[in-house]
Amino acid sequence: MLFVCTGNICRSPMAEVVFRWFADQAGLGDRVVSTSAGTGEWHVGERADSRTLEALERRGYDGTRHRARQFSREDFDRNDLVIALDRSHERILSEWARSPADVDKLALLLSFDARADGALDVPDPYYGGPTMFDEVLGMIESASRALFRQLEPALRR
Repeated sequence: MLFVCTGNICRSPMAEVVFRWFADQAGLGDRVVSTSAGTGEWHVGERADSRTLEALERRGYDGTRHRARQFSREDFDRNDLVIALDRSHERILSEWARSPADVDKLALLLSFDARADGALDVPDPYYGGPTMFDEVLGMIESASRALFRQLEPALRR
């Protein structure tokens, strides 16, 4: 599973870490690959934004191993699901898709969360402060929990 945002330093690293945590907590970490990438190349090789790491740490997650990378078309081959954090990412990924099968792998993270109340975009916290990062992490946790619950029965088979 691959989570995608713009620069791969804020939202998608949060989703990668949180989803992996759910899998590990359920004893299914060995059956799930949770990674992330960005649509842009600006931050390739960098750690997650310090505010991302701080927000994750405040909630007991460890994001220190993350290094940003850019999405490549081969990521469609390596992943069963490609989860966009907002509709702009979904649009870009749809344009990069090489086949209907690639498009079928795309989903919006918030589309899995009934509590999102119809919202589809996880807001970009980059220009916000710590409170914004915490709010975004909360949205990602809720949607990731819902996504994991949907996938868990298949993972247990």
